[in-house]
Amino acid sequence: MNLKELAKAIGQIAEEKKIDKNKVLEAVEASLAAAYKKEYGLRGGVVKAKLDLETGNTSFWQTKIVVDESTVRIIEEEEEGEAVAQDFLQQEEDVLPRYNPEKHILLEEAKKIKENAELEEEIIFPLPVPEEDFGRIAAQTAKQNILQKLREIERDSIINEYKDREGMIVSGVVRRFERGNVFVDLGRAEGIMFGGESVQGEHYRIGERLKFYVETVQNDSKGANVVLSRIHPKFISKLFETEVPEIAEGTVEIKAIAREAGSRTKIAVHSKDENIDAVGSFVGQRGTRVMAVNNEVGQEKLDIIEWSEDPEKYVANSISPAKVSRIEMGGRREARVFVPEDQLSLAIGRGGQNVRLAAKLTGWKIDVRSERKPEEEIEGGKAEGVIIEETVKKEEEIK
Repeated sequence: MNLKELAKAIGQIAEEKKIDKNKVLEAVEASLAAAYKKEYGLRGGVVKAKLDLETGNTSFWQTKIVVDESTVRIIEEEEEGEAVAQDFLQQEEDVLPRYNPEKHILLEEAKKIKENAELEEEIIFPLPVPEEDFGRIAAQTAKQNILQKLREIERDSIINEYKDREGMIVSGVVRRFERGNVFVDLGRAEGIMFGGESVQGEHYRIGERLKFYVETVQNDSKGANVVLSRIHPKFISKLFETEVPEIAEGTVEIKAIAREAGSRTKIAVHSKDENIDAVGSFVGQRGTRVMAVNNEVGQEKLDIIEWSEDPEKYVANSISPAKVSRIEMGGRREARVFVPEDQLSLAIGRGGQNVRLAAKLTGWKIDVRSERKPEEEIEGGKAEGVIIEETVKKEEEIK
């Protein structure tokens, strides 16, 4: 191991790994110190190293703490057995640490080196600089330590970066499939989309670039795992944030989302400016904005409806694209919705999906009926709404 060549490599390593050069330097210096200790039999001592990046020169030194009989136990050979027993008690009782000549220096000896030395002070002992190349064993030790520390630094750097991106959209390339999970190349990190977070009916291809919602970042023995999703309701809201500048401007907002990933999503939107049409902002000129989101989610239908403080109007809007004749609002957040006969199947949706999503969106229990037969319950026409506390909580999560 040529130390001067190592100094030159640090900047290159930091740039390639996109990590702080100072952290790389700290890792290298710690590894060099560990290698020095092993090579020169100073395993019990405190050895430190300093690598000058400009000159490539390395310096080593050993530090010792100034002690006396009031701060350490000085053990005679015949007392060794008793001292070992005391060491076991040291964690539980207030027992002084044992004197270690590799870590400690007695006060009277320290004053011979530094006249005004004091207890607990660190005395520095310069160590001879090894030849340009470390020994083979020491070099191998240093190399292993450096690589391990670099992996740890890189992992921590990735975790910090992607922790800041939780709840955001990232773009990645599908790399492989394993046990139903999709592994995605995000650049510096590898993302994983578990089987339950992929959209049913979507087929992913290796090399395909897609967008994903970052749910969380996990740290395990293998490194940092960025957990991704394409079924999360926020995936839709974040896609719209990239297409609708009025959201960032604060003039329009998403109030609620109800989603059945891969099939249909209902989005309630609101404008804070009476001169701006919220629904129009999300649809875009000639539908360009909603089409951009549609291109990312495939065949999933997107219903954009206007949110209203008036529950009756809000429920009526939520049944879109069906036209509502009238609504009877009841207690316990129940609403009976009447539609023309020719709008009945549209209001209920295939398998009751439309009314089910409307109930989730509004938090109201909705019962869709025909205007022509108002007393007759329709199969699949009823859907339970969530209680208002859960609705509010979900809306807060989406924001």
